Amino acid sequence: MLKISEKSAAMPASAIRKLVPFADAAKASGVKVYHLNVGAPDIKSPDCAVDALIEKCKGMHHLSYTNSAGLIELRRDMVEKYYKKIGINIDVSEILIDVAGSEAFSVAMQIAADRGDEIIVVEPFYTNYNTFAFLNGITLKAVKTDIREGFRVPGIEAFEQLLTPRTKAVLISNPCNPSGKLFSKEELLQIGEFCRRHDLFLISDEVYREFCYTDEPHFSAINIPGCEQNVIIADSVSKRYNLCGARIGCMISHNKEVMAAAMKFAQSRLCPPVFGQWAALGALDTPQSYFDEVREEYIRRRDCAVEALNQMPGVFTPVPMGAFYTVAELPVDDAEDFAKWLLTDFRMDGQTIMVTPAASFYKTPDAGKRQVRIAYVLEVPELKKAMALLSEALRAYASRPAR
Repeated sequence: MLKISEKSAAMPASAIRKLVPFADAAKASGVKVYHLNVGAPDIKSPDCAVDALIEKCKGMHHLSYTNSAGLIELRRDMVEKYYKKIGINIDVSEILIDVAGSEAFSVAMQIAADRGDEIIVVEPFYTNYNTFAFLNGITLKAVKTDIREGFRVPGIEAFEQLLTPRTKAVLISNPCNPSGKLFSKEELLQIGEFCRRHDLFLISDEVYREFCYTDEPHFSAINIPGCEQNVIIADSVSKRYNLCGARIGCMISHNKEVMAAAMKFAQSRLCPPVFGQWAALGALDTPQSYFDEVREEYIRRRDCAVEALNQMPGVFTPVPMGAFYTVAELPVDDAEDFAKWLLTDFRMDGQTIMVTPAASFYKTPDAGKRQVRIAYVLEVPELKKAMALLSEALRAYASRPAR
């Protein structure tokens, strides 16, 4: 009997995308679906990125491979035009272009840990960390946080309690997808000291670096004193420049052994996407005014979503200080059942919404079962409509006939 592998059968489905067939079916029947489930912003990509891609394509007769580490001019310009300007001092040998941030943190996890090893994460965490841990036989051990405390990171003793001889790294997302939690400099210094003291890697996913809503600038893990050899940064152009489809990210580390290993992984997939690299190269000329305007727009969207959510009976969400997500606790027993019901059963004026169940962002059993992740990536007028739909849906869900 022909069978697929046990590994592929057991691989967890994406919490963010597994309800897509239900959304597609709703849209096929004429229903408008407001997407609050995925971090795909509607904000315009910088003109310089699109123009650079168009210019490169003029007169092009063939598309060649690039260096496995990415175009040298892209790496050089990222170092000079972006990272040095934000206080991250690296040279070209310490950056490697990846197929989006996903490849960067996936490879970083494989460099840090062998099959059977453990990586400490702070939950809730980006659900694909679970996927790549599963694929590589790595166990994630979770430091717990509480939504009612704004996902505040507990003292370092919580990390110490999870430490075993198989612990190889700490993996964080800063700002955090899904919670919008922004790690303070003090929290990062404590985590860095923990990693230095126990010879652990610190993998820092900094894809949402530009989306910080405090007066203090983002503090990168690579600037933790004494942790120069421990830190591996995963980064991406997807969110910063609204180039999600470009699929260009990068890995950064001062650790030469790490970068040599990363290069071997890079060679196995030949090269990053060339069109995406061209767009990313052009995007480096984006003016600061673009980032300032985008930041203010997301603050408006965040405030709209958080205010609306906390006005709904039985709903609670903290105020996220980064990224463009918030996790909301709902008055339901099973958020995944509710999210599916929104797409299959709930309609108001021919419209419904799509949200992401939050349980898959946790490692602790049953944690997040009553929570959803909301991506506030719609313009405020559309976001208000989506929030009104959610409020009515919660009322209808509570009063639906018993099954």
